[in-house]
Amino acid sequence: DHPDVFNPDLARSLHGLSLCLSNLSHHERALEVIQEAVNLLRKLAADRPHVFNSDLAKSLRDLSVCLSNLGHRERALEVIQEAVNLQQKLAVDHPDVFNPDLAGSLHDLSCSLSDLGHHERALEVIQEAVNLRRKLAADRLDVFNHNLAGSLHNLSYCLSDLGHRECALEVIQEAVNLQRKLAADRSGVFNPDLAGSLHDLSLRLSDLGHRERALEVIQEAVALRRKLATDRPGIFNSVFASSLDELSRQLTNLGYSEQALEVLHEAAIIHGQCAAV
Repeated sequence: DHPDVFNPDLARSLHGLSLCLSNLSHHERALEVIQEAVNLLRKLAADRPHVFNSDLAKSLRDLSVCLSNLGHRERALEVIQEAVNLQQKLAVDHPDVFNPDLAGSLHDLSCSLSDLGHHERALEVIQEAVNLRRKLAADRLDVFNHNLAGSLHNLSYCLSDLGHRECALEVIQEAVNLQRKLAADRSGVFNPDLAGSLHDLSLRLSDLGHRERALEVIQEAVALRRKLATDRPGIFNSVFASSLDELSRQLTNLGYSEQALEVLHEAAIIHGQCAAV
């Protein structure tokens, strides 16, 4: 009866519902719901862009994530680019308000570009996200260091893709250093990301021939992920098995063949459990 009054709240509720569905791995339904939210917000923003463009951009960002989760990579890229375009315009007049969301969308845009093999452009975009997040973290470490670490992790990945191995190592080490500090106070929140960055730090060390140090680091990643997988196997078994695979590879590289075989056997068991779900 009163769409002008209630559609804004409906759109926000649909957005929240989509996030909950995604968290529960109901990806198809999450996509349907966030698409409905975007459709509503497009109509609202067409009449009052200064009021609703921000909400539209946020919903577009999550629509892109939902599309990516279901393998619709080209469409995901189109949608996250639209979100970035909106947020760049918003940030021109109010950078303090909109730069955090812009940085997050740039991060996601870089991921979408990487997924489709646009590595040079992905590197440019993630560097822009890192620059924004450095400025944000300089003022509010407690709020933005976690996001900065995440973008540094992706920057390292992009650098590695393009063969910039030394720079990639420096950047992932910085990410690990930040995440160690965060995990020292809130291990339950930050250990998953720390473990992921340790895994990639080990890869970057191995790329440059630092095999002993790479082995130490992947062992630390495995230890963290073992604890995580023990508590929440449905969420962490897959990445735990991935780190076991890498540990086995690095043990083999250093001549520890028997240990490598034991680890690979454990990884195979975990992979089997994942496949059975």
